[in-house]
Amino acid sequence: MTRHELREQVFRGLFQVEFHQPEQMPQQMKLSLEHNEEVLGEADREEIDARFQKIFQQIPEIDEIINTNTTGWDTSRMGKVELSILRLAVYEICKEGEVPPKVAINEAVEIAKKYGQANSGAFVNAVLGKIVKEA
Repeated sequence: MTRHELREQVFRGLFQVEFHQPEQMPQQMKLSLEHNEEVLGEADREEIDARFQKIFQQIPEIDEIINTNTTGWDTSRMGKVELSILRLAVYEICKEGEVPPKVAINEAVEIAKKYGQANSGAFVNAVLGKIVKEA
């Protein structure tokens, strides 16, 4: 599985967070990964779940970073797709530090174009650009 495909799978898990109670998420992720034909091996499942768990545990801190860097928007007003993508990218940029910010932004924009609305890519790019500039 490529890093892009892995990111997409983690994004899908983060998207589910918006529809389930926090205590339901371990079971939801397990079911999602077990019944996902795109995830081919156990190693990929473990990597996706581990990455998801790291981000999931830090959502309050990640949301604070997002809220601090948006004007007229906060996480409660954002679309669920865009919010999930931003959470993933902010984690990569601000918390993990293994991915160069340009790569994280580009990947986030590509996922936003695929799953979001027509202007999702531009919105995600603008928010992440400001976060990187302020960091």
